[in-house]
Amino acid sequence: MTNQSVTRSIGVFVIITFLSTCAGFAQRKTKPIVKTATTQTSDSLFNALRWRNIGPFRAGRALGVAGHPSQPLTYYFGATGGGVWKTTDGGGNWIMVSDSTFKSSSVGAIGVAPSDPNIVYVGMGESDIRSNIANGDGVYKSTDAGKTWKHVGLKMADAIGNVEVHPHNPDIAYVAALGNPFAPNKERGYSVRPMAARPGRRF
Repeated sequence: MTNQSVTRSIGVFVIITFLSTCAGFAQRKTKPIVKTATTQTSDSLFNALRWRNIGPFRAGRALGVAGHPSQPLTYYFGATGGGVWKTTDGGGNWIMVSDSTFKSSSVGAIGVAPSDPNIVYVGMGESDIRSNIANGDGVYKSTDAGKTWKHVGLKMADAIGNVEVHPHNPDIAYVAALGNPFAPNKERGYSVRPMAARPGRRF
């Protein structure tokens, strides 16, 4: 085979390979680009909404309010002079759940256990400092969603600003106790373990 024939054969091979590659690219289907739709809510949808008082209308100021994600229509609120109230229909109706047991009426904070919506803690005594406030008598706990209550400690805390329940152990609650607003007080700034073997410990 002459050099000219070899050159011609190589040229034909290169042309055939190039055309085959081009045909492959031409037949290959490109995937369509899918654009994700972004949903935007217009502020105009909320223009007709208005705040309204859903009651109750004779409980006074409220500092403590709590609920649970698994029960979107159930809430508790504590009035500074009217005890603990509960609704199970999103505020359409409220019932008093503390009168039968509580020895004081001023509520400072409420906490519902994240791991069990039936377990509720109530810290008594408002911590919103004013010229005159109503003292409380410690912490109450319910294990049946407010049907019954038991006093579980910090009787002399006087004013409780917050109650947080452990996310996994409903028997552990942390209480921010202001104590006597106008005098020295030992029961101030506590971590409390109601219904457990060890008593609450002070920070």
